[in-house]
Amino acid sequence: MTSSRTEYAKRMHRVLEHIDRNLDRSLELPELAEVAHFSAFHFHRVFAAWMGETLGEYSRRRRLEMAAVRLAAQPSVPVLSIALSVGFGSGEAFARAFKTRFGHTPTAWREREAARRTRGSNPDQSMSNMNQAPRGRDIQDEAMNHEVMNHEAMNVSVIERPPAKVAYLRHVGPYGETISKFWQDVVYPWMVANDLLGQPRYGLSHDDPGVTAPGQCRYDACVEISHPLAAPGMALTTAIPGGKYAVAKFRGTAGQIGDAWDQLLREWLAASGLQLDARPFFEHYSKESVFDPKTGCFTCELCIPVAPL
Repeated sequence: MTSSRTEYAKRMHRVLEHIDRNLDRSLELPELAEVAHFSAFHFHRVFAAWMGETLGEYSRRRRLEMAAVRLAAQPSVPVLSIALSVGFGSGEAFARAFKTRFGHTPTAWREREAARRTRGSNPDQSMSNMNQAPRGRDIQDEAMNHEVMNHEAMNVSVIERPPAKVAYLRHVGPYGETISKFWQDVVYPWMVANDLLGQPRYGLSHDDPGVTAPGQCRYDACVEISHPLAAPGMALTTAIPGGKYAVAKFRGTAGQIGDAWDQLLREWLAASGLQLDARPFFEHYSKESVFDPKTGCFTCELCIPVAPL
């Protein structure tokens, strides 16, 4: 039973990865069924049972959520260009779908995010929408963290990274302290069982908690591998793509890392002359990364994939 479930998980993760990396084009059922190694006849039902969303609902949600991230992070890119980059054929269709999902037009959403950056706080509650996920962090802590980071220049470099083969365990649910607990309670024992201590680690954040509901946020705790796992359990494998990444050094707690991601995506990127592409964001924990169990403070690099505008 466990091996069968692992095989299903492997196939579904492969499909989700394929969707996320190809949001800029139409994805038809036969293509995705082939990626999953299911018949097209059965795949749609299997996907809905596994995900709790139909294939069409999931793809549309991911296109709109990525558009929301890009609207905020790339204020100089025309709305139509962003619509096309996530697979919409026209600005009108995109605007209608975006307003249905988020309660605002794309332009109003972009203005709202710009106002939030200027104020250094969350947008006015009158601009919120039930479909939009809450930030999920304590307001006092967020204000304090924002003030601290505004007084410290973000140290960002743009580098070429090689691809990395990794094994990973997936966490689905709210980001923040629950991710730290996942690493400690689930990932660390798995690393010990597979002799992976001391290897470079990665945390892949597939969703932006500012636009994705907490219960749907996906995070992969990854460890670099060079040989088959001794005790894989529910672990799966993938390759983190290489290429050009903007890399920011981070030192802080799990409660602060969300604000650092915000600053990198919504402030640094907006002024960089670069844009996002379809590769995933991730935290990189090198062999030199440190963790202080007394304070919960740790170090890592925040990496976002970038390309010329």
